[in-house]
Amino acid sequence: MLAAVLLAPAQTAAAEPAVVAGGGTGPHPAGHETVPGLPGHTVYRPDVLPDSGKLPIVAWGNGACRADGTWFRNILTEFASHGFLVVANGVPGGSGQTSSDMLTNALDWAVAENSAPGSRFRGRIDTTKIAAMGQSCGGLETMEVADDPRIDTTVMWNSGLMSLFDKWTRLRRLHAPIAYFAGGSKDIAYENALDDWDRLPAFMGNLDVGHYGTYAEPNGGEFGRVGVNWLKWQLKGDTAAKAEFVGPDCGLCTGEWDVMRKNFS
Repeated sequence: MLAAVLLAPAQTAAAEPAVVAGGGTGPHPAGHETVPGLPGHTVYRPDVLPDSGKLPIVAWGNGACRADGTWFRNILTEFASHGFLVVANGVPGGSGQTSSDMLTNALDWAVAENSAPGSRFRGRIDTTKIAAMGQSCGGLETMEVADDPRIDTTVMWNSGLMSLFDKWTRLRRLHAPIAYFAGGSKDIAYENALDDWDRLPAFMGNLDVGHYGTYAEPNGGEFGRVGVNWLKWQLKGDTAAKAEFVGPDCGLCTGEWDVMRKNFS
């Protein structure tokens, strides 16, 4: 089952300029850049930082634990366009391997930037609202840091813990709401994710698209839409977004998604 964490969306990585702007369907067209104070990462943000409303933080781990910060650029740009500061492991078009420490580094950097003299982000980041998430191997990285008390929600995309030891230790340390979004029974990580969910009070949504999800589609496709709503609910308290996940007639309950919930409201 090690292959379950080494796969990632079939997108081609290529070298890109340091700053790429203007994407997403949200009210704040967004792009990505590299920043001097955080080597080895890619930062996604609104092109024009909003005058009102601070940006919650999202730390992202890539599939295959690959150090390419633009491999998932479609969905991450979509998140940023809805008013989030997203920090992905890896530089644009990068290669090599990442580690869970890089997610913690991303959070440390974002929190520090909010109060750093001269930072464009000074006073613009909501350091009290933080999500950690990742796809496949990046999800395993996410679970390694999910006990960080700063984290308000954890999301596992096409991912689940593989060893029984990890399930008995890491899952017990969770303190914040967690969601699993997977690609149905064709997803190589499906069984691991389902076994995690069975041990937790958690949300789980399956869309029959396999392990590669919809990340390569414009704006991250359906995974992008659902991810935005999860972040809006968990980090911004958006009641319309909440309706996608709770209640007998939740938005995801009445469509193509297969939804399971346990002690979750």
